Amino acid sequence: MVQKLDTLAESASQTGGPYVHIGLIPTFAGLGGIYPEDLGKRAIEEGAQGEVITITGSVFDGTGWALRDALIESWQPDAQGRFPGQTGADPKVNGFCRFAADGQSGEFTLVTVKPGRVAMRGGGWQAPHVSLWVAARGINVGLHTRVYFEDEDNSADPLLGRIEQRHRVQTLIAKRIAPGQYRFDIRLQGEGETVFLDI
Repeated sequence: MVQKLDTLAESASQTGGPYVHIGLIPTFAGLGGIYPEDLGKRAIEEGAQGEVITITGSVFDGTGWALRDALIESWQPDAQGRFPGQTGADPKVNGFCRFAADGQSGEFTLVTVKPGRVAMRGGGWQAPHVSLWVAARGINVGLHTRVYFEDEDNSADPLLGRIEQRHRVQTLIAKRIAPGQYRFDIRLQGEGETVFLDI
């Protein structure tokens, strides 16, 4: 016999609150001494090959407010387009970093090497990019996006080529603001909403 379940109310959904920071980057949350160093603290080690770059930006909500509790993870290849574990990969490039927005300004900073083009199985190349995962208040499921660079040739990138609303491609392009420095803002909704990936 099938039990009727119409008397039970659906549980409320949850968003990324303070426990995200406490669990993933406890030192940032003010809880030092749990680990010798938070996992993913640096994208690169001293001596990494390639151009060292800094990507700064903010995560903005639909009202234009910079989220001061955003937590971001990045994944990327080294300057030659190789990921950790691949033959010839730079051992000084971790391929992964976890960082948070500043609690006062809402600005995040990622120091890394500029990634190289990534070869695809079956031929072709992905343009240099950094993949990002974003969690913060109001986000029930982490959001995936990518950072491409305006001073690279992105014309043949297969992901960018699949974006039907061509004006939205620009939401994935970091602007070069100085040698080795890029600006990449993430907009969760509204005008200039960032393209997010369903992966």
